[in-house]
Amino acid sequence: MKSVFQDQVAVVTGAGGTLCSAIARHLASLGCKVVLVGRTREKLEKVAETLASFAPGASAPGRADLREKPLIAPCDVTDEAAIQAVADRVLAEWGPCRFLVNGAGGNNPAAMPTRLRFSEADLAPHPDAQAPSCATPDRGFFDIDMAAFRSVLEINTLGTVIPSRIFGLQMARAGGGAILNFASMNTYRPLTRVAPYAMAKAAIANWTQFFAQYMAPAHVRVNAVAPGFMVNERSRKYLCTPDGGLSPRGEQVMAHTPAGRFGEAEDLLGCVEWLLDDTRAAFVTGITVPVDGGFLASAGV
Repeated sequence: MKSVFQDQVAVVTGAGGTLCSAIARHLASLGCKVVLVGRTREKLEKVAETLASFAPGASAPGRADLREKPLIAPCDVTDEAAIQAVADRVLAEWGPCRFLVNGAGGNNPAAMPTRLRFSEADLAPHPDAQAPSCATPDRGFFDIDMAAFRSVLEINTLGTVIPSRIFGLQMARAGGGAILNFASMNTYRPLTRVAPYAMAKAAIANWTQFFAQYMAPAHVRVNAVAPGFMVNERSRKYLCTPDGGLSPRGEQVMAHTPAGRFGEAEDLLGCVEWLLDDTRAAFVTGITVPVDGGFLASAGV
């Protein structure tokens, strides 16, 4: 019996990152023709090199002759014209997108205060107030760079909405599809220091519900996954010490994670596959699923 993923087009944004590169490889292993979208061509090329060894039935790593090579599409997901150009190329070369993974997003250190709560220091003019910097050693919320704040909101919200609009319409014209958005632990409760990121990820759950009900008549399902504390290049700086131990923030996270460890990219794959599967999840749309080792279930007391 042919898999629901076999020969279907899957577009993965943020494909150069730790989590979405693993998802791209998994979709390739299921038989998808994968489109890698991200800002940096070099990162996408490295991911593309690894996809051939995940081809179904590959007898040895590197057997790219057994499947389509992935399409590499470097672009900014908040650039509507650029995403439209990617969609047009995909349609012309491979046919309509069937699966969209909206993994592009991220944070900006310049939008993160170092102080966790209001103090008298917030009342004093900051020497770098006109040009705040993530290098400023002591800064409160009122010192952060608002341009960086806006950029975090934009990449995490419009960076999901724009691909959803363009590829969602392509799916509708083709008769259906599935969209997977990326939420976060911040979707459920705002973590300290990451106000714009938390705002954006809370919005993703709302957007997922809105777009799910809107696209239901077009047979397009829309869901989201909310990863817990996963180890990647960015999070390692905040959760770990240079010698591989836990930072104070990492210790706090671990104290609230019943599973007793950080997540790995592979921990997401089962949930992602299920949510995209038009057979096993045919009646599932508009939900956000935490994959968090029990973090949200733990009150810490």
